[in-house]
Amino acid sequence: MELAIGLILAGCAIGAGLALIAGIGPGIGEGNAVAKACEAIGRQPESAGAVRTTMFIGCAIAETTGLYGFVVGLLLIFYAPKAFINLFIETIGKIG
Repeated sequence: MELAIGLILAGCAIGAGLALIAGIGPGIGEGNAVAKACEAIGRQPESAGAVRTTMFIGCAIAETTGLYGFVVGLLLIFYAPKAFINLFIETIGKIG
């Protein structure tokens, strides 16, 4: 029983680590978006308002993927272990 609980905790920890890797993508994407926006504004300064607005909307949408990964990671760290352990104990109680 202790081994099964340990495996549950290890699985949640590994899953949380993988979910938090999702924060890398938005950082790279937003950096590229800002770089391209700066290039566009440098080439055509009169379009600065439209480029800036589009860039902010795109960055906000890109950031949501990182936030989803963060929320999933937090759930796997704080909520899932207790829920999975309770489910495991409840299942063992029905079998044995």
